[in-house]
Amino acid sequence: MFSELFGTFFVVLLVVGVPILSYRTARDPRIRQAPRLALYFSAVLSQWILAVLGIFVVLAGPMTFRMARFQPVALASFLRWFLLVALISLAAMGLSLLLERFGWWPEESDLVRLLIPETRREKAWAVLALAPTAALSEEFLYRGFLLVQLSVWFHSVAWAWIISSVAFGLAHSYQGAVGVLRAAALGALLAYPVIHLGSIYPSMAAHFVIDAVALGWLGPAFLEKEPRT
Repeated sequence: MFSELFGTFFVVLLVVGVPILSYRTARDPRIRQAPRLALYFSAVLSQWILAVLGIFVVLAGPMTFRMARFQPVALASFLRWFLLVALISLAAMGLSLLLERFGWWPEESDLVRLLIPETRREKAWAVLALAPTAALSEEFLYRGFLLVQLSVWFHSVAWAWIISSVAFGLAHSYQGAVGVLRAAALGALLAYPVIHLGSIYPSMAAHFVIDAVALGWLGPAFLEKEPRT
């Protein structure tokens, strides 16, 4: 009974609590005064705390890590899906940033611009700490635990796919409306190989590459420091 209540609480935390916290955090004026590395450290720490809670939920409940899609996959399938998801995502992201530069796409929020690394040290933190943390923790939480748990509750993979992707998008509400829609679409794309293959590993690898390239190159190359007036 306790394990089921704990699991239910954790689902509510991911679907409702994290989006609320993300929304409230983005509206705290103090966050815009914090050093960029401090923001990176805070993001890494909070994601690992959530991941550790998720690990405890899995260990205490009926779900296993194999059920959460930590299953081996053939190398050919891994590479095919990893490359497909990464290339589609990066192409879409690059196109949107290019269109934004010409004023043909909604601007990124000021907080997104604030998080773009500028120095070598910041880029190292973003690529070597923030990107792998997001890839490991978010894929486990949203495409592993949440997707599986919602599939059991709703007896529908389709509804689980939709809800987990929307929850993932709302967890990025600090990025504004454009960021929420982008993250939800990315979440849906990352979920497809998990559903198709039954393994989370291609999506983890793709997620890391997407974030690493976005933070290490695409963002600094295409986003201006200040929004257009």
